[in-house]
Amino acid sequence: MKSIEIGCRPNRRKVLTAALSIGVASMLPGFALAASDGDPAALAFDGDTILLARGGLFVSDDDGRTWTAAETPGNVLSLATHRDRPGRVVAGLAVGGVSTSEDGGASWRVSDAGLPDGEINAVAIASRNSDMIYASVRGDGLWKSEDAGATWSLAMDRPWLDDAEREPLALASVELETGMGGIWIYAGTEVGLARVPDCFCRWQDVQPGNAMDALVAGEAPPSEAPLPGGQPILSLASAPSAPEVMYAALRSGLWASQDGGVIWQKRASKAATAVAVHPRDETYIAALLGGILKFSRDGGATWIETGEL
Repeated sequence: MKSIEIGCRPNRRKVLTAALSIGVASMLPGFALAASDGDPAALAFDGDTILLARGGLFVSDDDGRTWTAAETPGNVLSLATHRDRPGRVVAGLAVGGVSTSEDGGASWRVSDAGLPDGEINAVAIASRNSDMIYASVRGDGLWKSEDAGATWSLAMDRPWLDDAEREPLALASVELETGMGGIWIYAGTEVGLARVPDCFCRWQDVQPGNAMDALVAGEAPPSEAPLPGGQPILSLASAPSAPEVMYAALRSGLWASQDGGVIWQKRASKAATAVAVHPRDETYIAALLGGILKFSRDGGATWIETGEL
């Protein structure tokens, strides 16, 4: 494996020094992570820039060859960006709600007015509206902000799967023709995948055929090849350039769908904890696989470790 140069902006030196004191070298891409594969991690593309949250927040502008420690708004559990709003980064925090950056993570503002206390398991930005933000609050439900995080309101209870409410661990706003108004909110939970139209009428399983007709009829034809059941879905990504292309990170590996989540195929066998897809290329993905940050330029058919691009 090639060595990785760790860059640092002068005004970030204190951040990097503090991170190094807790062993960031073992947490940066290209190195086995010291923590277990099930611990929180998050990835996102902000244009061509890659953001990694794991024991701190790190930014790479050159496909992971070099990294800069960014200002962190707290313990980041989840990240979201938007293809039409470069520089806007939304971070879900373990404590403190949601923070938003408009400059790629250089500075942050608290965006939690109206949010209940609790860990923010997952965040997403609406695919057609960069001011609409969704946040999953542990033990509470799905919340939404229509003003880029200034104020929040409850959008939906947690998904009901296997006779219990389930925590959304990952969220994705997906633009599909079958959605009410063309938009679905997908949620990866501890036991499986669910979705709801952005009218927030009812959570349902992902199914083939006309999903809106099935929603009205109350029927849910089984998927031909769903994600493995009973596993936490730790990360979800929908490709802005081809929304029907989706990726999911599970402990059984990295999975991909070409049809909005109806049929899934495994793309990597090592435990996956985070995945992100480039906003203009649905085949360019980054994923934490077995604790190592890897990249694929062909939708997961082949993988390259950090520093080898």
